[in-house]
Amino acid sequence: MPRALLARRLVFTLLFIELLDELIDGALDAALPSIRTDLGLSYAQIGALFTVPALLGNLIEVPFGLLADRGHRRRLVLVGGAVFTLAIVAMAGAQTYVVLLVAFVVYYPASGAFVSISQAILVDTDRTRAEALMARWTLAGSVGVVAGPILYAGVLAVGGTWRGALGVVAALFVVGVVAAGRAPITETPTSDDEEPPGWRAVVGAFRQGRVVGALVLLDLGDLLEDVLGIFLALYLVDVAGFDGSAAALAFAVWSGAGLVGGALTVVLLDRLDGRLTVRASASVAAVLYAGMLLIDAAPAKLALLALLGVSTAGWYPVLLARYYATMPGRSGVAVSVSSVAGIVSGVIPLALGVIAERYGLGTTMWLLLAGPVVLVAALRRPV
Repeated sequence: MPRALLARRLVFTLLFIELLDELIDGALDAALPSIRTDLGLSYAQIGALFTVPALLGNLIEVPFGLLADRGHRRRLVLVGGAVFTLAIVAMAGAQTYVVLLVAFVVYYPASGAFVSISQAILVDTDRTRAEALMARWTLAGSVGVVAGPILYAGVLAVGGTWRGALGVVAALFVVGVVAAGRAPITETPTSDDEEPPGWRAVVGAFRQGRVVGALVLLDLGDLLEDVLGIFLALYLVDVAGFDGSAAALAFAVWSGAGLVGGALTVVLLDRLDGRLTVRASASVAAVLYAGMLLIDAAPAKLALLALLGVSTAGWYPVLLARYYATMPGRSGVAVSVSSVAGIVSGVIPLALGVIAERYGLGTTMWLLLAGPVVLVAALRRPV
């Protein structure tokens, strides 16, 4: 098979893996109100559902990046994908909070092996076009985020439940794992350094201000993306007064707008400076998000959510590409460093859940405004 065709096949497979990852996230986020009702969960338990697995998962994931740069990429992706699939099946069958929590604990590191290593492989296909590749990665993820709540709503429409929706997602993951097994995955990145990376590389990265700064900006950008996604459906039901179906629809509107924004990002990042694009859109997003929280009318909330989804779509690819650029030729090490940092940032959902339990979810949602505000200030000058 011609090399160009093999390269396109690899990129397509990697993007499909990201689509699946966001598909399960979108379905879970939309289904949270139903899961909360079925299992009788509190806000703190929901926060722990995302924090405890993130802490343990990131700890387990730390060696994955080093193993990836030592020639074990294919094995990590395939084993991670298989375990990821089994974790989703366990979630679908969970009858208690403990079983659900254990399934999440397994799901997080499996995602690190299946998805994070796939992302590193994609970056290494052409590091000179990292922002453009990450924009396509984000676009594929946006398709998954949109498809997740739509899939969930469709299962509900035919009389199914959140368990059935997760079962459908698990079947799609089987397809993804089979595709990964047939993909031409390169085992090692191209690097000027012949010595295999080790723990010193991870420790040394945290001594570099550029690396730490890039990680902090990634987490700040995530406040109005993945973190908002965790609490959005709950906010719409518990604070804004939406019913479950309307909340799922609103979530789909927000994620669908992110898909549109992702498509625009693919075009814009080939023409505009990524840093300036993120800074400008963060200014807009801050206003849109505050307006969404302040306005009570449901149509206005939906409109502002849609605009918010478009405005934040370019953050992740730009901020992630800037992060990978701090460690050129060491994408696996970058994954390991990110996992270590994730042990700290993983506390955010639990902290927000505890705050919501004490002060109310409506008040807690204002804390996410810190993301765009700090991005505007931090991106005034190139790093």
